[in-house]
Amino acid sequence: MSDITHAILPRMISHRLPGLELDGDFIHPDYLGGSILNLPSSICHALGADILGSVPVRSELILADSTDVRRVILVLVDALALHRLQRWMSDGTASVWSHLANQGRLAALTSIVPSTTSAALTSFWTGRSPAEHGIVGYELWLKEYGVVSNMILHTPISYENDAGSLVKAGFKPEQFLDLPTLGSHLASYGVTSYALQQRSLTRSGLSQMFFKDVKVHGYLTPAEMWVNLRHLVESNPTQRQYFWVYTGQLDHFSHYYHPDDERTATEFADFSWAFEQYFLERLSPAIRKGTLVLLAADHGMLATQKSAHYDLRNHPELSRLMHILPTGEHRLMYLFLKPNLADHVRNYFDQTWPGQFVFLDPSEAVAKGLFGPGTPHPRLADRLGDLIVLARDEAYLWWADKENLLIGQHGGLSPEEMIVPLLSVML
Repeated sequence: MSDITHAILPRMISHRLPGLELDGDFIHPDYLGGSILNLPSSICHALGADILGSVPVRSELILADSTDVRRVILVLVDALALHRLQRWMSDGTASVWSHLANQGRLAALTSIVPSTTSAALTSFWTGRSPAEHGIVGYELWLKEYGVVSNMILHTPISYENDAGSLVKAGFKPEQFLDLPTLGSHLASYGVTSYALQQRSLTRSGLSQMFFKDVKVHGYLTPAEMWVNLRHLVESNPTQRQYFWVYTGQLDHFSHYYHPDDERTATEFADFSWAFEQYFLERLSPAIRKGTLVLLAADHGMLATQKSAHYDLRNHPELSRLMHILPTGEHRLMYLFLKPNLADHVRNYFDQTWPGQFVFLDPSEAVAKGLFGPGTPHPRLADRLGDLIVLARDEAYLWWADKENLLIGQHGGLSPEEMIVPLLSVML
């Protein structure tokens, strides 16, 4: 991790949720003004609207003076860890962000728990913690539908090439959350919201969950997206606006190549170059005035080693202790145990992977605030199972009945997964 990140790492590690005993370098989420959970309310504040959900980001971490802001552009780069952004800013990969940081402010936020897209994007669009909205992982046991679901694709986890098929069980993505969303909230204050994301995602289940009262624009390439954004801004120069600009490509390259692979860095370089060439440099002074740009991420990414030792298929004794396969994240998993076997499960982990996993009681984790503040979702306990298992260092558990292709992973509480950037600048 970079020298700048090392400077803030002791502060991040020193933040602790009261009563939650997690030693080592685990990063506790800073839900009271220092996490991505707090960004929606900061965006609302900047645009003159009441806050939505949690408290705003602490004032020393963000530039967001509502007296000067006419539009907010949130650039959400999936899986952009703070230390990688800092490296790419300094080594010439994406120097445009360095120039903007010098004009504005670059701060460190924590992700949420779990540090994963399905949970984080739900918090971005509701202002609610994972405890409140109940989407606490990539794979969840949805008792009400009798299925373990992939919460990105909205399909049973064993299904392939059948995105959205959970609707066959009665699942309605636009009604699933039952929470106010950011687009509708801002609309009530006269703010128009736009979402720009990959064309393949524009009608996804997640989009249907989040994008009520939001104008959605798909794109194929970063160049197309940045030109589209500039046209939208220029065509409505006096309108109060919120723009959600999302790219998931960095997450994809990080998972399948490596978070520090040349292809991953090149992807971010192209995205950043297109931002500078086709958006930033072509904005008139009149359009720049009142424009707040935020660069942030939903989570970071940790490089792991593919190993048969972490493949549950090679541990049938452990599988037999559980009713179903683990759910959640490979680095923060929820186990559904057969009666009176919790000690056996702990012993198996400790003997097979000594010192590599930590155990949490789900009800205690919720009560101590690991999944955030607020009234817990009525189905949260069902989704967390009987035992939470949190990975240390580079450990994980792979349980799918197929080859593990992932090199980069996230979902846990390591600094690489949890510390993300917030760059804020008034153009």
